[in-house]
Amino acid sequence: MSSATEIEKKLSDYQAALPDSIFSKMENIAFGILITAIAILALGLVFANDIFWTDGLKPIVWDPIVKDAGAAGDAGYSPQNTAIYASTMLLAVVVLQAIFRRMALPADDKMMLALISWVVLAPVLRVLEDSDFFNSKIDWLLISPIIHFHLALWLVLVAFISHKFCSKWDGLEDDKNIEKSRTMLFITLGMMLFFHWALLYRPAYFVHDDMGMFWIIFGLIASYVVLFMMLVWTAKWPSITRGLVAFGTSSTILGFFHWMQFLATPWQQESGRIVESQPLWPLVVVLGLPGLVCWFMYRHGKDDAMHMKMSGYNAGVLPDGVTIKTWEDAEKIVVNHPIEQLSRNALLANPMVLAMVYGQLCDGFATMIGIDLFGYGEKHPVSDAVIRFGGDINDAIGISWGEGAWFFALIKALLVATIVWLFIEMRVEKRQVHMRMLIVLAVLIVGLAPGLRDIGRLTLDV
Repeated sequence: MSSATEIEKKLSDYQAALPDSIFSKMENIAFGILITAIAILALGLVFANDIFWTDGLKPIVWDPIVKDAGAAGDAGYSPQNTAIYASTMLLAVVVLQAIFRRMALPADDKMMLALISWVVLAPVLRVLEDSDFFNSKIDWLLISPIIHFHLALWLVLVAFISHKFCSKWDGLEDDKNIEKSRTMLFITLGMMLFFHWALLYRPAYFVHDDMGMFWIIFGLIASYVVLFMMLVWTAKWPSITRGLVAFGTSSTILGFFHWMQFLATPWQQESGRIVESQPLWPLVVVLGLPGLVCWFMYRHGKDDAMHMKMSGYNAGVLPDGVTIKTWEDAEKIVVNHPIEQLSRNALLANPMVLAMVYGQLCDGFATMIGIDLFGYGEKHPVSDAVIRFGGDINDAIGISWGEGAWFFALIKALLVATIVWLFIEMRVEKRQVHMRMLIVLAVLIVGLAPGLRDIGRLTLDV
């Protein structure tokens, strides 16, 4: 049996993968499409404003955002803006992964955990907007898809500041340098957290003068405690990752305690809606069942994941310089390599795979409970079509319960099973790890984020 080193030596005779600093043909095409689209849009808005804006993007994109932020709320998606958002997200994944790879930004499990904290932050803020908490002058910043661009600016700023001020201490593990790094990050991120609170939350307190403040004050204190403790727990992480996970987690805690304040003392909503019930049992189903599934997956794969880490390889990622074609052509040679022997089970315990499973199941269960049991509606045309088909099945077999959202949950479960299978079978080149991470991030944005928003709205009854 050949060792991993001997196997990789045999593969060195094959054509090597492109260096990380070189863009592939697909990436160059994506850059070209992006530059062309920006140029056409800019010229169109200047020289043909009526066509591009008044009769084009405004009714398709901007008007639904304004309507969603208004008293009526809940503007639905159309096939046109859904196609625009999906194509924009796909293009962004290809372009950004190329830039991140060239900048040598981390794309490991730690970075994935940091990005997950930001994905969770989005629905926390979105539910507060649904409850009409935020000042009407800024609530459009919390509407999809604007909220993702808005939070992306915060993310980039946090990443830049964390790296700029503290990267010089990365890799230095003596107590003095660890303390310097932690102190600098706590001061800078603490100031950013204060501005985050002052810009988004503080103006709303003057609008809702009859609301209580106990949980809000407690949440402010808790957010700074979490900020500090996250910096302590991640002392050996790269500064950019530490900053992102610490700020993402602490700002999520800040928003969550505003949920708690609404549960204690609901404020007046612009729509005039009166909170009638705030059921907590759906939380157990929507958050608990996916968590149970993920626990079994993690338990099944954790040993191979540990062995994979000890061997110095990443699950599903080929050795440096090896192409996918080379790996597939050398199938008989690589069959004994740790990547082939351990990756399948190891990926079941990987944060990327676990987050995707949790997010998709959370979205499916939240939609099923919200629509079939509590009378909510579906905004997305594709999801609505699936639910209507489920309703047709109900009519065909004589089921009077619900609107057919159970079928949506079933499709989500089948979808996530397919995604897991693809991921555990898929191998990526070392230069493609950023692509894989951003694909997972995109799946979380359209799965975990709406699922958490749905269960948040259901729990707060907004």
